[in-house]
Amino acid sequence: MKFDAFIEFLPKIEKEKLLATDAHIKMAPLERITYLNEDYYLDKNPKNAAVLILVYPKNHLAHLALIVRNTYPGVHSSQISFPGGKEEVEDLNLEHTALRETEEEVGVERNKVQIIRPFSKIYIPPSNFLVSPYLGFSQENLNFTPNPEEVKKVLEFPIEQLLDDETIIQTKMTTSYATDIQVPAFQIEKYVVWGATAMMLSELKELLKNATNS
Repeated sequence: MKFDAFIEFLPKIEKEKLLATDAHIKMAPLERITYLNEDYYLDKNPKNAAVLILVYPKNHLAHLALIVRNTYPGVHSSQISFPGGKEEVEDLNLEHTALRETEEEVGVERNKVQIIRPFSKIYIPPSNFLVSPYLGFSQENLNFTPNPEEVKKVLEFPIEQLLDDETIIQTKMTTSYATDIQVPAFQIEKYVVWGATAMMLSELKELLKNATNS
């Protein structure tokens, strides 16, 4: 998808109905499907976090950026995710959290990003976080500066790759709640993207397909 085409579709993207669980379930491990219902997690008093789904131009094509996290003690070590993190007391709101964390993790200044809309929240059982994704875009060709303490690599790829059903695979993973289970995932270059990040990508994929085909 050309970046100019993405910009042209923005009015439809802003108004398109979010599919929420219907999109998430397509990329959710079977063991996590029960966690998608807010009745499951609201009484657990989850902590708030936010991430940024950032669209930007590169070689005239609309691109997305994921981060490969460093190895460290913790449940999200070495995982692939959108830039983002937990809400801090100084944050004005969760949109501010997503922009602040993105600036801290990959060096994209918040004044270069325009938020389009929030996406559906996703509960992360191992860390008890309720994550609010925000879709945004930048008109600039971005030069990422990964924070070496948190980010091992920035993974950039064109949206067209997400829209290609051939990128969906089934793979075996060992998780915090199950061993050697079959999970759906996106194959992005040599990386396997699964779990909450794959569910967010699934909602983006369905929204873009509906907005561009309507």
